[in-house]
Amino acid sequence: MTCSRRFVVTAATGLATLFTLASPAAAQLFAPPSDYPVGEIYHVELFGGLWTASPDMTVSSDAFGIAGTEIDFMNDLGIGTEKFGELRIRLRPARKHRFRIDYIPAKFSAQNTVERRIVFRGIAYDIGLPVTSALTWRTWRLGYEYDIIHRSGGYFGLILEAKYTDIEASLDAPPLAREFTRARGPIPAIGAIVKVYPLSVLAVTAEVSGLKVPNNALESFKGEYIDFDISATLNFIENLGVQAGYRSLDLNVSSNEEAVALKLTGAYVGALLRF
Repeated sequence: MTCSRRFVVTAATGLATLFTLASPAAAQLFAPPSDYPVGEIYHVELFGGLWTASPDMTVSSDAFGIAGTEIDFMNDLGIGTEKFGELRIRLRPARKHRFRIDYIPAKFSAQNTVERRIVFRGIAYDIGLPVTSALTWRTWRLGYEYDIIHRSGGYFGLILEAKYTDIEASLDAPPLAREFTRARGPIPAIGAIVKVYPLSVLAVTAEVSGLKVPNNALESFKGEYIDFDISATLNFIENLGVQAGYRSLDLNVSSNEEAVALKLTGAYVGALLRF
């Protein structure tokens, strides 16, 4: 056993002993075996990262009895790849249980000259008109994870969650008034997660979740999404690590007069802090 490995095992054993002295029942429920890999002993895990996302977005909005055009925010309005932050919190009261909180504040904007006639919120934007567009997407992801299988080499768990999405799209082309549409609401989901440790300091994780809100399940709102995430985490010590991954988020929401189809794909990188 190397010195670093001996140090990790000693630290893990010491921490488990402290939990045992503080609360025997809780410690028996939480404390992992001594051969667990680095980064598996914590009650709170924080992740802060930067996601570089390539968008595929369409929006339509009716108003005043006038049907809106399905607007492609990339081809029609010139919106492209953006970078934005992401926050994830994992609360772990026991070894197989995790409460999950994610927050993503995404914002896209561009200036472009319209090359085809489009209608948005009852207003027509003719060919050759300069348009400033923006799309703001804020989403909270609240969930619970239970690890059905949990071993020293990794685990497999199920996820129950709700994603609350708030999307606002706007077009501004003076002398026309600024017009915007907004779609927001909760989308429940189920999913699964798999984590394996090919090395004691390296974890590879894949998770997927998604579901569909059927018509008439919620008043004036329906939606669906699929969220896929694969990542690798390098843990320097129990309390600190770095993570890099690739994420694909496919979201569709609509209400009485609005419809938004949004797909984001791209790589992300960030840091993990545990205690």
